[in-house]
Amino acid sequence: MGAWRVRVVRPGELGPREIEAWRELRAKSGAPANPFMEPEFTLAVGSVRPRSRVAVWSEDGEPVGFFPYEKGPLGRGRAIGFGVSDSQGGIFRPGLRPGTRALLRACGLVFWEYDNLETGQPVFEGAADESFASPVIDVGEGYAAYEALLRVQSPKFLRTTLAKDRKLARQADGEVRFVFDERDPAALRTLMAWKSAQYRRTGRGDRFAQEWISTLVRRLHEQRTPGCSGVLSVLYVGDRPIAAHFGLRSATVLSCWFPAYDPEYAKYSPGLVLHLRMAAGAAEAGIGTLDLGRGAAEYKDSLKTGELTVYEGAVTRPDPRTALHWLRREPVRAAHAYVRARPALAARAREALNTAARLRGDRRQP
Repeated sequence: MGAWRVRVVRPGELGPREIEAWRELRAKSGAPANPFMEPEFTLAVGSVRPRSRVAVWSEDGEPVGFFPYEKGPLGRGRAIGFGVSDSQGGIFRPGLRPGTRALLRACGLVFWEYDNLETGQPVFEGAADESFASPVIDVGEGYAAYEALLRVQSPKFLRTTLAKDRKLARQADGEVRFVFDERDPAALRTLMAWKSAQYRRTGRGDRFAQEWISTLVRRLHEQRTPGCSGVLSVLYVGDRPIAAHFGLRSATVLSCWFPAYDPEYAKYSPGLVLHLRMAAGAAEAGIGTLDLGRGAAEYKDSLKTGELTVYEGAVTRPDPRTALHWLRREPVRAAHAYVRARPALAARAREALNTAARLRGDRRQP
């Protein structure tokens, strides 16, 4: 076997054979086919984030490993799409395990930060500060089997949501219909406007106020590739959208990403109605798993059938600049961890946000 060689390129500089090798490595990895881990997501981020890079390992001229990242000043690195990507890490052939220091050196980094590292990343084993549950919905046996499970697991939630779905059908001024894969960009603009308003009402930073995120979402909505396609699901009353969700799908996984709804229809819980219809639509489309993403939420607890685990942390190598990045990151991370480790305090914080949201007409549903 030959020696490994590493080169660093911009995502758009990856060749067809490298992109195909990336897909093959992911397919053989045994990990869930999360679209955030496919080359098409990195390519899309690279088109809006000029500092995006990919380190490519090759052996005897064949690509055997990929590490996508974003390179900041003073050797600081972050996971590709940090802040919006829900699954992160490297893509390596089994047995290829470069040390973290060698990896960082090859990338010109002294510090690499992640917040949704997927399980099964041996290169970064033991480096995480915290682990988090990422709830999932399994519809591999079909929607009927999933609904039967909810009748046992979350009977009140299912009964109430189905009743609101029926009530909406009776009282709505127009036909209630659902589109699993809506291609109309106007519907996406409506979703983004709802989500921006929700961020503002609940005191959170508006992600769509960042041009790179809004541009990325629009481009992914247009993208149609087997491993990473944008899917916009919309619940309509007549021609009026009342709830919508934008996520990414592969052949077998739908990664849930941006849900929102029209507050005027809040009494019908349209976000929950939408999620049940999304589960049915995903099952019909051959998707076996809906990944609801990291983060505590009552609706996720009601909908989920299981959980994956993702990790947050950073890896470093000896360098004077490392301390600067660590000091910048650690106080914020420690404060968040302090609240999460104290359920009563976390519950009060969530309730304060929920109360503020209700006063502004937002019930904190998806």
